[in-house]
Amino acid sequence: MKKSKPQVRRWSGPLVDGMERAPSRAMLHAVGFQEGDFSKPQVGIASTWSQVTPCNSHIDVLAREAAEGADEAGGKAVIFNTITISDGISMGTEGMKYSLVSREVIADSIETVV
Repeated sequence: MKKSKPQVRRWSGPLVDGMERAPSRAMLHAVGFQEGDFSKPQVGIASTWSQVTPCNSHIDVLAREAAEGADEAGGKAVIFNTITISDGISMGTEGMKYSLVSREVIADSIETVV
């Protein structure tokens, strides 16, 4: 039995392929996509970078390094942000009521983009 080739553009292809997706490609050109990037699989990289907490202040560097790796591997990296909160800052305040809920919000926001 012949193995089928993995469909590497299963999700990104329908977003950019065909004449009807020209507006989508135009938007992506505006954020730096080149014509050749549209034939590559898009690799979403979720970043929780913020200045809210020192734990996340370096995440932008890590996201860019991950993007570089995705690009070098033949994909087209797309970095996007999601929220972050700090239990250390909100400890002992009303904000702690949102600690666990925030994890669902983060997961939902990533799933929405991807």
